[in-house]
Amino acid sequence: MAGGSTTTVGHSYPRMEGRAKVTGRAEYIYNMRLPSMLHAKVHRSPISHGRILSIDTSEASAMPGVHHVITGEDVKKVLPEPYYGPAFHDQPILALDKVRHFGEPVAVVLATDPHIAETAAQRIVVDYEELPAVFDEVEALTSDVIVHEELKPAGTFADLKHLAGKRDTNIALDYHLQHGDADKAFADAEHVFEHTFRTQQTMHTPFEPMVALADVRNDHATVYSSTQGPSFVRFELARLLGWPESNVRIKTAHLGGGFGAKVYVKVEALAMALSLIAHRPVRVALTMEEQFYTITKHPSTFRIQSAVDKDGKVIGRKCEVWWNGGAYADIGPRVTQKSGFTAAGPYDIDNVAIDSYALYTNRPPAGALRGFGIPQLVWAYESHTDIIARELGIDPIAFRKQNILRNGRPQAVGTIVKDGEFEAVLDGVAERMNWNRPFDKGSGTKLRGRGVGLGFKASISPTTSSAIVSVNADGSCIVYCSTVDMGQGSDTAMAQIASEVLDIPIEKIRVVNPDTDVTPYDMSTLGSRSTFHMGHAVRLAAGDARDKLHAMAEEVGMPEGSNAPLPELFIRKFGMRAGAIVGSANYIPEFSPPNYDTGQSTNATPFWMIGATGAEVEVDTETGQLTILRLVNVCDIGTPINPIVVETQISGAAVMQLGFTLTENMVIENGQLTNPSLADYKIPGFFDMPDTMENGYIDAVQENGPFGAKGAGESGTFGVSPAIANAIDDAVGVRISEMPITAEAVFRALREKQGKPLEEN
Repeated sequence: MAGGSTTTVGHSYPRMEGRAKVTGRAEYIYNMRLPSMLHAKVHRSPISHGRILSIDTSEASAMPGVHHVITGEDVKKVLPEPYYGPAFHDQPILALDKVRHFGEPVAVVLATDPHIAETAAQRIVVDYEELPAVFDEVEALTSDVIVHEELKPAGTFADLKHLAGKRDTNIALDYHLQHGDADKAFADAEHVFEHTFRTQQTMHTPFEPMVALADVRNDHATVYSSTQGPSFVRFELARLLGWPESNVRIKTAHLGGGFGAKVYVKVEALAMALSLIAHRPVRVALTMEEQFYTITKHPSTFRIQSAVDKDGKVIGRKCEVWWNGGAYADIGPRVTQKSGFTAAGPYDIDNVAIDSYALYTNRPPAGALRGFGIPQLVWAYESHTDIIARELGIDPIAFRKQNILRNGRPQAVGTIVKDGEFEAVLDGVAERMNWNRPFDKGSGTKLRGRGVGLGFKASISPTTSSAIVSVNADGSCIVYCSTVDMGQGSDTAMAQIASEVLDIPIEKIRVVNPDTDVTPYDMSTLGSRSTFHMGHAVRLAAGDARDKLHAMAEEVGMPEGSNAPLPELFIRKFGMRAGAIVGSANYIPEFSPPNYDTGQSTNATPFWMIGATGAEVEVDTETGQLTILRLVNVCDIGTPINPIVVETQISGAAVMQLGFTLTENMVIENGQLTNPSLADYKIPGFFDMPDTMENGYIDAVQENGPFGAKGAGESGTFGVSPAIANAIDDAVGVRISEMPITAEAVFRALREKQGKPLEEN
């Protein structure tokens, strides 16, 4: 039995959707329209914290062309408990009683013409009693301003079952880890170092903004959404409606970017509620500006202390991390816990104490963004590590290798490291940068330096992925899975895996876009989990189909391994080209939840993502202007399913983090966001790219991964920020401890070093 000899895994294939995208034929939900559809436009809060005293919709309702003006109280009539969220059910579909951040949705206008709806939304008048607000994550820990009086844990995910929230505080979750005896290590130390680092609030900036079209009728809801997690959205909407999941259908297509912005429920609940009220299909499509108010990246403050012995070995580390979660928790508690336990860095440290806090503030909500909190941590611990190395007079790479975490050793959380090539990744960067050769430091006002950064991340666990593989009578194949291809090439990877198992050419395999009535459950497309989790599910489902084909061949007298084509097998079985063979599988890795008191877990993750960056920079000492001369990114991604796609993933991750490092910042003044547009919020352009950029991976195998593979989408983000900061320090001897690293920040640091500080603005 043969479908054409092929070996596809490990080879570079063009993305399956590539031609459709470059010819403009690819389907996107943002371009969809439904018959009799109404457009929704949102009236948003201009203040950060306040009680809603009254909402006057009379002028908006009187406008010709307006069908409905809807408030939170209207939503409550059809959905008695209109609160959602993956960690806590804390976010109302439309504000009820209070607003907790500027830009929060308060009321919605529905009209057949989106311009009429937008004009009418501006005519809604809301009277507020403004309340004191808190914006800083450290202040939120002890502030008298309490963002939420009551918290209702969602109880959805196994790793967040312990969530309770603390009354009369802004703490959504506090995670504490104890490994060894940190106090004793500090008492015995030869050297003690302490530093504090901060990161800013940024936005995902997917070029296809969030969008959902909902059509609710006859006790059945269909929602077309640009979501990264159709299975979770179905679950959450069914819960809100009180309906079985079989009555709710979520369909998606290719996404024009996601990066975590479109994980969990974003605009789908609002679209569904509006359609339920209007009895017509409703389209909720955010503008680029509105995305700034919907979900962001956590600002953070990280205080880190290290105890070092006389030989340069780090013997103890204490970490305190404050995560600014904004007004609604989203998945911030998981960021706090899952990323928090890696805060001590990729080092073998016997004594570690970590305190990690998810905090409510009156900023827009923060959640998952490429790296899931890890880039904020790496920025701090790799800057801190470089400072220690320089003060001890040890080469920064040599110092890291002296303390590096190696396979067979426990990470601070208590999980033994397996298939984690930390040293090899660091060596890969050093080799590409010719680290041990003489380096041109520049002269005059243009000085040069170089630096490195090394980071790692635990994969999310436990999560489930399911897949169905159907082999047709003509020898073609269809893969059904709910992994969302948002540009990362997952459809191509899944087709390659099915091709490898079934020995069917990849050209004969199609991957169906997620549709919860058709494609089986997947937790979500996030956290670089798809290649590992869904890759295993597809591998197992394809194996199930292959075993059934072998059994059928034996049944009809075609011995296993014969070269007869698949169509002949089906003709022998069914008498004509008919029928199908269907394989299915579920995959969930093993997991041990962390101990609540110690934070320890013997099996916290199925695999580690590891990435290192080397940077060479030039600093103009007269202006602080920074030029990235060279950026080298090397990752451990196991064995790549598709090498060329992996390289573009690493490149894209590094460029995205470059923007967060140098230019991107949501500027909040007097409780208002002052730059909610791409005119003022600067993402990297072509002229911001490094002069030279290299992206690659080491030769490695993830033994428990599908064909030795693991996720690659985030590893390229980890080391970028500290590598650049460390290179600046190497060039001009100033340490930047707060992102973004602007020319002004560098110039101020230079003037401070010269004893000529500039006055603050």
